[in-house]
Amino acid sequence: MTVVSVSMPEELLERIDGFADEHGYTGRSEVVREASRNLLGEFEDAKLEDRELMAVVTVLFDYETTSVEERMMRLRHEHEGLVASNFHNHVGSRYCMELFVLEGRLEDISAFVGKIRATTDTLTVDYSVTPVDEFGADAAGEGADDEGGHGHGGHGNDDG
Repeated sequence: MTVVSVSMPEELLERIDGFADEHGYTGRSEVVREASRNLLGEFEDAKLEDRELMAVVTVLFDYETTSVEERMMRLRHEHEGLVASNFHNHVGSRYCMELFVLEGRLEDISAFVGKIRATTDTLTVDYSVTPVDEFGADAAGEGADDEGGHGHGGHGNDDG
């Protein structure tokens, strides 16, 4: 197996070590491998490919880190065709929450979430994805089928 060196804040490393101990992992490498597999697999769900989707993306950041808010605004404008709605709210005395409602294809949503996750100084990034193409005339009154109505989501970027 190849050894990879990764830089991360000490606090995140401590959280990974604690998580490994609490959940019976053999060590931090096993946790990082599983987290990597999960992250890469999040948008590889074949049931979501080539479908119209709606996604909700929530970003939490410290308001004193003005670069995050500016980056969120830039992303909204860069992806006007994808961002159906955007909401900004203050949380507590020093945090902000940015909520994006997206409508589009999996590839576009994945790229958008990736850009948010890559933004330095975000505290958390949560999202969920739901197919909306099934809500057309054919599905009216029939309820959700086996593939529809499910969420597909994740958390991330606790380390900025």
